[in-house]
Amino acid sequence: SLYEHVRSRLVPDRMNYVFLDEIQHVESFEKAVDSLFIKTNVDLYITGSNAYFMSGELATLLSGRYIELRMLPLSFREYVQALEEIDAAKNPMSTQEKYSKYLENSSFPYTMQLAGRRADIAEYLRGIYNSVMLKDVAARLRIPDILMLESVARFVFDNIGNSLSTAKIANTMTSEGRKIDPKTVEKYVRGLLDSLIVYQAKRFDIKGRQHLATLEKYYVVDIGLRFMLIGRRNADIGHILENVVFLELIRRGCDVRVGRIGECEVDFVVMDQKGMAYYQVAASVRDETTLARELKSLQSIKDHYPKWILTLDEDPEADYGGIRRVNALQWLLSGDIRDR
Repeated sequence: SLYEHVRSRLVPDRMNYVFLDEIQHVESFEKAVDSLFIKTNVDLYITGSNAYFMSGELATLLSGRYIELRMLPLSFREYVQALEEIDAAKNPMSTQEKYSKYLENSSFPYTMQLAGRRADIAEYLRGIYNSVMLKDVAARLRIPDILMLESVARFVFDNIGNSLSTAKIANTMTSEGRKIDPKTVEKYVRGLLDSLIVYQAKRFDIKGRQHLATLEKYYVVDIGLRFMLIGRRNADIGHILENVVFLELIRRGCDVRVGRIGECEVDFVVMDQKGMAYYQVAASVRDETTLARELKSLQSIKDHYPKWILTLDEDPEADYGGIRRVNALQWLLSGDIRDR
């Protein structure tokens, strides 16, 4: 039916641009897409809000014949550019104030039209969250216990930047009176990952140059969405910044891992076409003990790839034997992974 609907409206001898949005909701959409794709006068675009919609049969049918573009909400740089176009003259703000608005008001583009209307922003974000949980996760995976699913989501949202395993999540929730087994947790977390509301950073042994299978870290697609779900209580500024940096590295086309070298941990090991880079992220390193701890992990790495410490400290840049400390907000605004 979908194929016939589109085919009957194609204009002969002209290029037809066909956009199919949220295509994963159409049963057997792969066949319609493939049949349209092979027509010489069709330029076809398909979108979906799930990681799995380009898997399986469709990926096999279109193998090597499509370009995939992964989208995220606004970066801090994009948010600032849009903010300045909207009200820079009326309400000039510091970079720190813009960052606070970026976190509180959400990075989803539509929320910029709701600026200053917190109740409306919260309602909009609640709509996104409910749509994802009910349609993209619960319905697809046939999950009957929505409250348990939401409990797992809250736990993950509340523990961004912490090393987690499905067993750890299950044990913690069971000890708090919400009995659940690790296999069920694994199913729920996979659903959250597929829905693109949560992202996973796997662990990487820097010295052995190999990936590790346990204690991943999780990050949410939008901090405003996290505030909506669990509130602003006990907001960990460092982990929130870490979340923002993780998403920015993903935006810049990097493969991002959590590094381990001996007993030390490196927040992010980044791999791209230029090679590797290492990042430590901290709210502040003005305390000498904190600075020494952040430096220790990077100093343990004996290769010559770039090493960074990103902080919210508004101090001049510094170099510690090749390890650069820079202001994280300026790095976010730079638009280039290596700040060139």
